[in-house]
Amino acid sequence: MNHEMQIPSKFEKSIAPWIGKTEKMMGMFMRDAFAKAGVEITKEQFIVLAKLEQQDGIMQKDLAYITERNKGSLARLVNTMEKKNYVARIPSEVDKRINCIHLTRHGREVFEKVQPIVWDCINQMQKGLSEEEIRKAIHIIKRLQQNIRLD
Repeated sequence: MNHEMQIPSKFEKSIAPWIGKTEKMMGMFMRDAFAKAGVEITKEQFIVLAKLEQQDGIMQKDLAYITERNKGSLARLVNTMEKKNYVARIPSEVDKRINCIHLTRHGREVFEKVQPIVWDCINQMQKGLSEEEIRKAIHIIKRLQQNIRLD
């Protein structure tokens, strides 16, 4: 047996790989839950729908900023969501060169359908954790984000 395989690397003793792996696992977990419910949506698409539910008609560049995506990545995501009739790009009345993103009726229905699924996923992920553990985890993750933004 290879002894080196048993000893965790220095990298594996850091937070970074665990956050990355958890994020990927969450994405797959949610995608599977959506698929079981018969809804064709990704975690990223749900996030956009949730932001639009809060602030419908937001400018595309602002949506990119608040979802922490670059403009090109968001444009591709919105294209896909438009094809699924979840959202509509409507030129701004003030400046026709600026697109505002709106939820369609179908997009709102999809959001309403998947919202309880998302909560079920969150509850499953947090199963066995106390409120204090959840609060501490959020605090630590926010500190990591601050460190990244500062450097």
